[in-house]
Amino acid sequence: MVENQGNSEEMKSPCTSDVDPRASSSSKEGKGKRLWKKVKFQLVEYHSLPGYLKDNEYILRHYRSEWPLRQTLLSIFTLHNETLNVWTHLLGFFLFLCLTIYTATKAPKVVDLHTLQNLPEVLRNVDFHKLQMELRTCLPSLPNMPDLQKFQQELKTSLPSMDYLPSLSNWYIVELLYNCLPERFSNSNHTDVCVLHSMKEDVANIISPLMVRPITRWPFFAFLGGAMFCLLASSACHLLSCHSERFSYIMLRVDYAGIAALIATSFYPLVYYSFMCYPAFCNLYIGFITLLGISTILVSLLPVFQKPEYRGFRASLFFGMGVSGVAPILHKLILFWHQPEALHTTGYEVLMGAFYGIGALVYATRVPERWMPGKFDIAGHSHQLFHVLVVAGAYTHYRAGLVYLRWRDVHGC
Repeated sequence: MVENQGNSEEMKSPCTSDVDPRASSSSKEGKGKRLWKKVKFQLVEYHSLPGYLKDNEYILRHYRSEWPLRQTLLSIFTLHNETLNVWTHLLGFFLFLCLTIYTATKAPKVVDLHTLQNLPEVLRNVDFHKLQMELRTCLPSLPNMPDLQKFQQELKTSLPSMDYLPSLSNWYIVELLYNCLPERFSNSNHTDVCVLHSMKEDVANIISPLMVRPITRWPFFAFLGGAMFCLLASSACHLLSCHSERFSYIMLRVDYAGIAALIATSFYPLVYYSFMCYPAFCNLYIGFITLLGISTILVSLLPVFQKPEYRGFRASLFFGMGVSGVAPILHKLILFWHQPEALHTTGYEVLMGAFYGIGALVYATRVPERWMPGKFDIAGHSHQLFHVLVVAGAYTHYRAGLVYLRWRDVHGC
């Protein structure tokens, strides 16, 4: 009897040691977690989104929803319906960063040989010793050059007729510039008038920073800073808003602040360089657009501002900020109708306004995805087109800013 009981226990023991309920449940739990993570980081459709992420019902698929921060950040390198929204403005940010560095490091070309009438007066205050040191760095054959005081006198004598060629030949400039600009003269006839004219421009641009003080640059750099802030804020917003409702609220407000900053700072070069000789108008316009930008940012902080039904209101508010620029542009044309620079910059500003206006219209109407829902989920939907148009408009304004700088550097008030 005992033996049978022992045998039965021996027979049961292998079976009982074969399965551990705790190990089995732990294994199932691990598989469940892995499966949940895999499902959690999948792209979802519009109807599965929480309310705060529902913005455009015509984009049906490829949404990220409440992902952890690490996966949200890494999603910049994956394909979803925000990928191009992130990269269009991120690349735009790097474009304007390069333009800012280029503009800050480039010596201004402020001498216009055909229109600079007050150079004799400017030359009275030139530090010719410093000028000689600067030229010696670029022109090794400078010792062959005549005395710089004679150079000053010859410049004053030749300026009234704007005929520089006799003076240039007396200064032996061809030999001097041969060492400084070898590419320009390697295959050219050194006595060609076109070569000498081009050479005059090079000489003027070498010495101009020492002869003429360039106009202040802060309005131009304020615009570049506003553009970079807008583009970077927009890119970050589209990347991070899917993380959580709180993140979405914060990033959208930063995005709206960036748009207002871009529009406001776009006025600064236009107003400052157009009305720098009229301080009352300059302060009036800059003060107005600054207050309007601050007011827009404060309105954008209201939670109701983000609701989809207010999309048209948001577009109209920013569009209204831009349209307010018509007043200083028309005022500029009235004051400087005879200046080609005024017409040139106005052409750029009209083109910039067209880019921004079309972008706001596309954003508000949600074209083309409203015509074919689901067909433009990844590429080609309205917000991506809006982003491209914003970068194009900002770059157009950058080109206008360069014209303003040269205009005021040469002519002053």
